[in-house]
Amino acid sequence: MVTIGELYDLNQTMAGDYLRKFTYPWEALGGISDLILELGESLSPEEYTCAGEHVWVHKTAKVAPTAYLGGPCIIGAGTEVRHGAFIRGSALVGENCVVGNSVELKNVILFNGVQVPHYNYVGDSILGYKAHMGAGSLTSNVKSDKSLVVIHTQPPVETGRKKVGALVGDFVEVGCNSVLNPGTVVGRRSNVYPLSCVRGVIPADSIYKTGGVIVPKTGKGE
Repeated sequence: MVTIGELYDLNQTMAGDYLRKFTYPWEALGGISDLILELGESLSPEEYTCAGEHVWVHKTAKVAPTAYLGGPCIIGAGTEVRHGAFIRGSALVGENCVVGNSVELKNVILFNGVQVPHYNYVGDSILGYKAHMGAGSLTSNVKSDKSLVVIHTQPPVETGRKKVGALVGDFVEVGCNSVLNPGTVVGRRSNVYPLSCVRGVIPADSIYKTGGVIVPKTGKGE
């Protein structure tokens, strides 16, 4: 449930070939910056504008004049970066994404169609195809005791990293004002209730309910 192949459609990101080198998504976090620099140098100037040092923006993307784009970063075709967005750097943002007001991104891969539209923080994380984070939902990427992040599978897997946010699969819906704790993995097509404090691994096609109860989807609108 926690491998790259189980979480993501690698045809929906410019990082597909890079991610195929790894088994687990947290293994890819350390090389995002170098990946963006490599990809950026290969982009066609007919399609992308160099909007700053190591900042490439597709000519069909819409970037508000009040947004901050720190390098290295790539903003894909048809993506909208709204008022007050703060992209700190090392952000690979795919096609037809929404990066909304007061959203902060740092060391992330956003697959095509991702929406982080209102007051979100996403750091040291990978969000899959058409994943959506509700208003105010956040990734927490550092443990309070600053120890190395562990993925709570059975048995647990040590990442060897101090900073790991959330690994969110394709089509995941994260409810408003939820917190995804360090090393959280959310399987494809799963839903997280609003106001949730999430940790561990949520299987694909599941619902994470109030109090941390996880139930399978039934297809009847739960």
